[in-house]
Amino acid sequence: MRILVIEDNQDIAANLGDFLEDCGYTVDFAADGVTGLHLAVVNEFDAIVLDLNLPGMDGLEVCRKLRQEARKNTPILMLTARDALEQKLAGFESGADDYLVKPFALQEVKARLQVIARRGKGVGPRVLQVDDLEFNLDTLEVVREGKSITLNPTALKILQALMEASPSVVTRQDLETRVWGEELPDSDSLRVHIHGLRAAIDKPFGRPLIHTRHGIGYRIAPETAG
Repeated sequence: MRILVIEDNQDIAANLGDFLEDCGYTVDFAADGVTGLHLAVVNEFDAIVLDLNLPGMDGLEVCRKLRQEARKNTPILMLTARDALEQKLAGFESGADDYLVKPFALQEVKARLQVIARRGKGVGPRVLQVDDLEFNLDTLEVVREGKSITLNPTALKILQALMEASPSVVTRQDLETRVWGEELPDSDSLRVHIHGLRAAIDKPFGRPLIHTRHGIGYRIAPETAG
């Protein structure tokens, strides 16, 4: 497993790191909340050990930003010297998966990390995101700028194909095969559905996301994307 330890106490961080590395884990470190949040957003970890009291940005804020803004579902084990119930509840409300009070046994850290990492695999909504457009593949909800968008099943299939490939172009042939399989429709059907998709997710908003590559196909991406 790859673990991120966000802990400003050098002795605790070193002890955790040495122990977890001896267990065969790969460990990255951050000594403040801002650095820890950055590492957690730009990298993929199996779990995060997050101290509550951190310089720059405390653990609760790191956890909230990771869940609500970055939409990362990486399992989080929160560490703190506080044993008050309200602090534990605040940790869970911010998005932590488990809570451990200092001082703690290293073997218990390992056991809890294994549990939340197993729990985290395959858990959490499957959400595609391109710019301010989101498509939840589990609930089939499409949202842009916080506004819900209703699409028919064919439009949802086209949108999923475009968003999964973003920012690359998806050819007309690939789109038609993805949506209709071997029973291809008449030549205008895809164009009509793309027109309807644009009317739903582009027209009401300030910036178009669906772009035509004439003679090739379509792509979905911000206008500035290459």
